[in-house]
Amino acid sequence: MEGVEHGQDVMHGSIFVLLKRYVENTFDYSTWIRLLESVGIERTSYLMHEMYPTDELFAIVGKASEATGTPAYDLMESFGEFLVPDLLLVYKKYVKPEWRTYEMLLNTEVAMHGAVKKEDARTSPPKLLVTKQGPSRLIVDYYSKRRMAGVAVGIIRGIAKHYHESDKVSVTRLTEPHAERVQILVDFRNRT
Repeated sequence: MEGVEHGQDVMHGSIFVLLKRYVENTFDYSTWIRLLESVGIERTSYLMHEMYPTDELFAIVGKASEATGTPAYDLMESFGEFLVPDLLLVYKKYVKPEWRTYEMLLNTEVAMHGAVKKEDARTSPPKLLVTKQGPSRLIVDYYSKRRMAGVAVGIIRGIAKHYHESDKVSVTRLTEPHAERVQILVDFRNRT
């Protein structure tokens, strides 16, 4: 499974580096090695600024799902939540200090995904369209051929946790989780 073929979908190495960290934190280093071996990946680490086949990520998550009995979607959601502290650290210059979960979600596409593309034109983050449905409700439309809405849901939950708003924010997926377009409802309690 090594190497990138022409026309193959690829992801930024940072996602793989963070996936490795997630597996090591959730399980242990030997679990990471066993997962790589079981899917036929010979490298034991990924480089932050390289590009790797997206299929490798799905293969690793698939094997982790088999090994743990946890659905792949749930692992992806947990991984998304795990990503938040690192993402906010790396992209903090694009985040206004007065933002909280609501504002962060409204500005993710322009501020965060725009920054990702600006810093490395090879990347292709999902497209997010966030629509206000009143002062305490957002609809997040997630679009990606990679079909990784679980990561998006996890990131939303992770952002709420980061801002100590988990008890005030409810996140509900409105559509089938493995589609290219997934709608996510985000309700805010006691938001003025």
